[in-house]
Amino acid sequence: MPPAPNDVRPFATLDDVDRAILTELAADGRLPNNALAERVGVAPSTCLTRTRALRDCGAIRGFHAEVDPAAVGLPLQALVSVRLTAHERAAVDAFRARSVRLPGVVSVFHVAGAEDYVLHVRAASGDALRDFVLDQLAVDPAVQHTQTSLIFEQARGRG
Repeated sequence: MPPAPNDVRPFATLDDVDRAILTELAADGRLPNNALAERVGVAPSTCLTRTRALRDCGAIRGFHAEVDPAAVGLPLQALVSVRLTAHERAAVDAFRARSVRLPGVVSVFHVAGAEDYVLHVRAASGDALRDFVLDQLAVDPAVQHTQTSLIFEQARGRG
C-alpha cells in the first residue's frame, strides 16, 4: 500500500536519475519506457526498475488521463472555500474524509488563512452547483461558512 500523501518519505535518497525520471514522467506520463530510458541516459531495464521503485516508495502517486470536464457532462467548475466550526484534529480529519467522497469533488485542499478547506468541484450546471453547496455542505454541522468562486478558465502549469 503506498504511503499517505503527507507521510515523510526518504526523497532525499533520490539521485539525479530518479529525479530525471520524475521530471520526464511529470511532463508526459505516457512516455514509453524505451524513450524514457533514452532521455535519462540509462538502459531500459534500469529505467523500468527505477520507475517501479519510485512508484513503490510513493514518489509516483499514479498515472491519469486529463479529461475535458465538459466531455463527461460537467462543464462548470468552482472552488468552494469552507470554514469549519471546530478545529480539533478529529473534526478536521473527519471533514476531509467526508469531503473527498462527495459527488463532483475533484480535489480537496487543507489551507491556511481565514478558510480551512478549498474544494475543487465540477457540476453539470449552476443549479447543480447550488444544490451541491446547499445539500452537501450547508447542512453539514461541521461547516460554519462556505464561499463559492466560479472557475472561468483553467490552465495547467508545468511545475
